[in-house]
Amino acid sequence: MARQGKKVLLIDADPQGSLTASLGYVEPDDIGTTLATIMMGVINDEEIGEEGILHHKEQIDLLPANIELSALEVTMSNVMSRELIMKEYIDTMRSRYDYILIDCMPSLGMMTINALVASDMVLIPVQAAYLPVKGLQQLITGLFLW
Repeated sequence: MARQGKKVLLIDADPQGSLTASLGYVEPDDIGTTLATIMMGVINDEEIGEEGILHHKEQIDLLPANIELSALEVTMSNVMSRELIMKEYIDTMRSRYDYILIDCMPSLGMMTINALVASDMVLIPVQAAYLPVKGLQQLITGLFLW
């Protein structure tokens, strides 16, 4: 998409920071501003800007993640409208990007629910094997509960 001239933002919504690491940021815990920082700012009703977005040499932007997301998920359990936190941030970024892709962990925790609520479409990669397909069925069932 970026090679076709589209503006792309990747959001790493996995506390393991796999997307962040795969783009060359091998020490995600040393990154100052991450998705956790931004979402905490939304919770605290702070002004949201382009803070924390890393510009990669492949012409894509990245909002990185690290282990702080795990702590944020616990904090979010006490927040009103907690499933809308990421959506509020993404809504401020939509006009700046042609595509915003969110990489989630394989669970239906509050972070993944935030990503689903903020999304227009969902792509679920899965291995063609019994257990992964069984997990996909459970995930789809869980999606319909929302």
